[in-house]
Amino acid sequence: MGADPQNVTPEKPPAPEKAKRTPGRKEAYLYIGWPNNGETVKSPFKVWFGMRNFGVAPAGVTKEGTGHHHLLIDSELTNFDEPIPNDKKHMHFGKGQTETVLELPPGKHTLQLVLGDTDHVPHNPPIMSKKITITVRGGEAPPQVSQR
Repeated sequence: MGADPQNVTPEKPPAPEKAKRTPGRKEAYLYIGWPNNGETVKSPFKVWFGMRNFGVAPAGVTKEGTGHHHLLIDSELTNFDEPIPNDKKHMHFGKGQTETVLELPPGKHTLQLVLGDTDHVPHNPPIMSKKITITVRGGEAPPQVSQR
C-alpha cells in the first residue's frame, strides 16, 4: 500500500551549513593605528592596522593564533558565520598587509577592522577593532589671485 498523498508532510530542504569558525582569543586586541577617531584627513590617506596577542598570516595559511585583516568602510558585519564579503565596503587584505591607502569622497566615514581566518570567516569570539569615525576634507578651491 502507498502512502496517502494528502497525509504526507513534504520534507524541508536542509538548512545551509554555517562555516566552522576558527577559535579566537579574548585577549587579542585589534586596532586602527591611524587615522585616529575624530580625525580630519585629506584623501587619499594612509590607514595602518595594529594588533596585539594574535598574529597575521595570509589567507589560505592555516596557523593557530593568526588571521588577516578586513577593513569595513561605512558598513557593519551582520553575519559572523559566513565569509566576510569582498566589495568596496569590505576590503580584504589576504596577503597579510597591515596598511593601505584609501581614497574616499568628502564627508564623514566609519572604519572598522575585523580579523578573518584562512577562509575569511571571523574568529570565535570575533576579533574586531573599535569603529572609528573620520571626516574626509573636500577639495578646497585654489587660492584666488586678484589681478590689478
